Amino acid sequence: MRKAFWSAIAVLSCLASPVNAAGIQLINHGPNLTGAIWYPCEGKPKDVELGELGVGVDYGLVGVKDCPVTGTKLPLVIVSHGYVGWFGGHHDTAAALADAGFVVAAINHPGDNANDSSRKDDLSSFLSRPTDMVRLLDFVLQEWKDGAVIDPAKIGLFGFSKGGYTGLALIGAAPDFGRYARGCTDASKLCEQLRSGDIPAVAHDARIRAAVIADPIPGFFTQSNLAAIRIPVQFWRAEIGIGIIDPEGTARVARALPGKPEVHSVPAGHFAFVAPCSPELKAALPRICTDKPAEFDRLAFHREFNGSVARFFHEHLTEGN
Repeated sequence: MRKAFWSAIAVLSCLASPVNAAGIQLINHGPNLTGAIWYPCEGKPKDVELGELGVGVDYGLVGVKDCPVTGTKLPLVIVSHGYVGWFGGHHDTAAALADAGFVVAAINHPGDNANDSSRKDDLSSFLSRPTDMVRLLDFVLQEWKDGAVIDPAKIGLFGFSKGGYTGLALIGAAPDFGRYARGCTDASKLCEQLRSGDIPAVAHDARIRAAVIADPIPGFFTQSNLAAIRIPVQFWRAEIGIGIIDPEGTARVARALPGKPEVHSVPAGHFAFVAPCSPELKAALPRICTDKPAEFDRLAFHREFNGSVARFFHEHLTEGN
């Protein structure tokens, strides 16, 4: 009964709250730590000016900038964006979680983001991404001015696309770079680097207690390395593929996850998990904003998606604690 109660509260809070009505603070500590933190607060939301942290197009972030944090002992969710994405790419999900009582922190992955894509196809970006998330988590817990409101025993992760790869690696699934190299059929820089020799291990972080993984790059993962995951996982996959993220691969990963993961298949394309686009944004970024099939309603889907993500994190981070 208690589980059902909190699940209903999580979903209703996400659906009833104004979209992106959360408090927001921007992080600008140089190229290795730029992003934003969303959190519960009371105030009237308005457009958030991003200044030098903007990405050249208006994603429509709204919130209550720099307002006081409401609450104590709050759970924290860290967010890893996709290939050449940015910290605001999932702003509606972040705001919905904040409205549901979470602190949410996201950064730009250095060299693999919308403002700096210098390492986007380089092996180094795959190796450094989990470390980026450890850096973010350390900052929020140890240096963020409002870090005392967070309960360090209640930490979750959200990762999409290449961020899904990042999340699976960070929670224990050591990427099988050799497997990926064997599947390389071209002379790309990444394939050459993967074939060149020893590759160091990536960072793990045992502080993370639950993870939501959306449409990850599947080629690095097997039943063997996924078996190392010991925390609850909610797994989302698109039924329409894009490049190296194919539905067969994500279905294989879903089947190989240990325990009893919560798996959702969505009858749409990869970018359905990115925040819904305004007409202006769709005109500027049609590849990201155009859904497949055309009749897919991303806005309606995100009401369900955000509510489900909030419910999952409530069940596994706050209930019984």
